[in-house]
Amino acid sequence: MIDSIEERIALPVGEVALTRPRDAEALLSEEGFENEEFLPYWAELWTSAVALAHDVARRSLRGAGVLELGCGLGLPSIAAALAGGRVLATDWSADAVRAVAANAALNEVAVETARVSWREPDAILERAPWRYVIASDVLYEPRNAEQLLELLPRLVDRKGRVLIADPGRRPAEEFLARACAGRWHVRSTTSSRSPRVQVHRLRLR
Repeated sequence: MIDSIEERIALPVGEVALTRPRDAEALLSEEGFENEEFLPYWAELWTSAVALAHDVARRSLRGAGVLELGCGLGLPSIAAALAGGRVLATDWSADAVRAVAANAALNEVAVETARVSWREPDAILERAPWRYVIASDVLYEPRNAEQLLELLPRLVDRKGRVLIADPGRRPAEEFLARACAGRWHVRSTTSSRSPRVQVHRLRLR
């Protein structure tokens, strides 16, 4: 059994209770040590997720379809549901999907969940387009930026928005430069929650 703790995060839509593993490193397997892809990133409450949740919670999302990519513990998805959105939270990690389902139930909000890899995105493409696509701290490597640039235009509707929170990783900088040079208008603001985190708002040209 995983030793867990509960945190409470104050958002514009109210307080959110979030359960997470007490020690993410205790979840590491031999496979995880050998392959960074299997590290339990989902088990941490990242500052970027808190920043994104605050941004989402200030929006009027009543009835809007919201897709979270790389949901981790699910704080932004829960914020979107509390703001009135119809939310699907996705992650490649089965543990993350279970965690966000448990956290949604803890907060008594409706959040659908699905295990989805960006390399095999059929489950989310079948339900596209979405009014909002949100993600936090998902651009760790150049290949993540490449996959996201290819995927996003197929997910968001013409009047929709993409919201990405990031602490300034180099792949995120490359992603934004390519997005601006390509199909996207981009507006970035520094989060009031952390001076290291920016929330990037993208819309199709």
